[in-house]
Amino acid sequence: MVTERMRNKTSVTEFVILGFSNYPDMNLVLFVVFLFIYILTVLGNFLLILVIYVDPALHTPMYFFLRNLSFLDLCYTSVTLPKMLDNLLSDRKTISFASCAVQMFFFLFFGVTECFLLASMAYDRYSAICNPLRYMAIMNKRVCLQLTGGSWICGTLVAVGHTSSLFTLPFCGPNTINHFFCDIQAVLKLVCGNTYWIEIQFILGAGFALMVPLLMSLLSYVAIIPTILRIKTAEGRRRAFSTCSSHLIVVTLCYGTALITYARPKSSYGMGEEMVFSLFYSVVIAFLNPIIYSFRNKEVKDALRKIPIKLF
Repeated sequence: MVTERMRNKTSVTEFVILGFSNYPDMNLVLFVVFLFIYILTVLGNFLLILVIYVDPALHTPMYFFLRNLSFLDLCYTSVTLPKMLDNLLSDRKTISFASCAVQMFFFLFFGVTECFLLASMAYDRYSAICNPLRYMAIMNKRVCLQLTGGSWICGTLVAVGHTSSLFTLPFCGPNTINHFFCDIQAVLKLVCGNTYWIEIQFILGAGFALMVPLLMSLLSYVAIIPTILRIKTAEGRRRAFSTCSSHLIVVTLCYGTALITYARPKSSYGMGEEMVFSLFYSVVIAFLNPIIYSFRNKEVKDALRKIPIKLF
C-alpha cells in the first residue's frame, strides 16, 4: 500500500502515537483493563462463531450474517488494541509510516464492511418479518453471499480510496499523532499544505460509509415496526420483536457513536472526548456484540448449552 514513490514525498518515516501519555500513572491499569477486554472480545466472538458453525439449527441466513459480524469484530478490534497495549508499556510509542498506513487501511476496511453488513442484517430481518412465507426463498444462499460480498467490496473501496489519498500527501513534520491509533482525522492534521479537498473527499466517503447503510437500516425498520404492531397477539408481537431487538441495539450503538465522532464539527469537542468515542465504537461495541446476541437470543443460549455435548 505504501510504495517508494509515496515515501519520496515525505520526510516522515515514523509517527509517535501519544495515546494515553497524559496519564502516565494509569498506564499499567489501562493495560490490564484493555487486555481483559481484548481477551473477552476474542473469546466471546470466537465462541459465537463456533456455536453457529456447530449447531445445525443456527444454519439460517440470520446467523450466517451474525457469524460474519463476529468475525469482523474480531478483526476490527485486533487492528488497534494490540498496538495500543504495546504502547501502554513502551517508552518508545512509535509506528512506522508503512505500518500506520496498513493500520488505517484495515481499520477503515473492517469498519465500513461492518456498517454495510448491519444494513444487510436489517434487510434480512425485514424479509423474515414482513415476508415470512417467502423468507427462505428471498434470503437464499446466493443472496446472502451477494449481500456479504457487497459489504466487503464497499469496505475495500472506501479503505483503498482514503488510505491511498492520504498517504500520497507530503508529511514533513511534526509526526506526533494525538490519538491511540492512526485515525484519519489525527493523521490528516500532520499533512503539509492545504488539505481542503482531501477533507471534502473524506466527508463524502464518511457520508457514503455511514449514511447509506444507516438509511437502508432505517427503511427496513420503517416497514418492520408497523408489521409487528399489526400482529394480533401479544406473544406474537413479542416473538417478532425479539428477532430484531438485538440487531436494533447494535445498530444504535454502532451508528450512534460513529456519527457523533465523525459528523460533528471539529471545534465542538476535544481530543480526549474523541478518543473516548473512538474507544467505544472500535473496542467496546465489539466486546458487547456477542453478549447482546447471546443474552437476548433463546436459540443462541440453547446452542451454547449444547456445545460441550457436540464437541466432546
